[in-house]
Amino acid sequence: MGNNNYQQVKKILWQILFANLLVAAVKIFLGYTIRSTSLTADGFHSLTDGLSNVVGLIGIAVASAPVDSKHPYGHQKFEFITSLFLGGMLIAMAGRISIEAVGKIISPTTPVFAPEFLLLLVATLIINVIVCLYENREGKRLDSFILIADSLHTKSDIFVSLGVLATLIGIKLGVPPIIDPLASLVVCGFIIHSGLNIILSTAGVLVDRAAIDHDLIKNLAMTFPQVINVHEIRSRGTGSGMFVDMHIIVAPEMTIREAHNLVHEIEVRLRAEISPDLQAIIHTEPDAREQG
Repeated sequence: MGNNNYQQVKKILWQILFANLLVAAVKIFLGYTIRSTSLTADGFHSLTDGLSNVVGLIGIAVASAPVDSKHPYGHQKFEFITSLFLGGMLIAMAGRISIEAVGKIISPTTPVFAPEFLLLLVATLIINVIVCLYENREGKRLDSFILIADSLHTKSDIFVSLGVLATLIGIKLGVPPIIDPLASLVVCGFIIHSGLNIILSTAGVLVDRAAIDHDLIKNLAMTFPQVINVHEIRSRGTGSGMFVDMHIIVAPEMTIREAHNLVHEIEVRLRAEISPDLQAIIHTEPDAREQG
């Protein structure tokens, strides 16, 4: 990801931070005011959105540092380390909310609220929908893992808020109040699911999971008639920092200049078909069969 993209990601994170803090403040205030554990849990879920934006800003600041002698591949993985931390933070928050919910199941309280509180909750829901769509769109445009992961987190927040809204309406219509702490446990389930998704997807990048279908790489290389075979294919990274290694087998009489030009043409094709930021290291080998 270029420095200009990092600057745009920072700007978006700041915008979303203020929106998330506003939503969280409204939900937590309403939750404590009407004594609703599910709404309070949803508020803290939204608060983690804001905290994740702060951590994301720190991570982006480090990840945007230029290449140096100790980091020849750049600092991009700090963005993923940051996302890994965010996933753990979500799971820890879910644990705290679960303990409070169990206490409310043992000693349930009935939420008491006016209809206008529901309107405020609907307003926060609308803000979350706008944030989710905006963040996901910009994350794909800028190829930012933090923005895309955070948009998925916000998406789960939307479904959680819908569940809390349905719970409060149900209590208003006479459903037993124990449904409120039970709903907060469901909220925790969504939070844990979001956290695990972020951790698993982030861990895959950090341990250099294959980033591209190796058959695709081989097929693209084999479209060049000079390439007899391809093997030892490896790939890692993401769209903003993708690396490919492979060995190609060519005719033994091919000159160094011809081999160099072929390697360059293959890399250009890979960038055109897979990612413009892709970097390839292609090792050429003579065809042993023709050497007798």
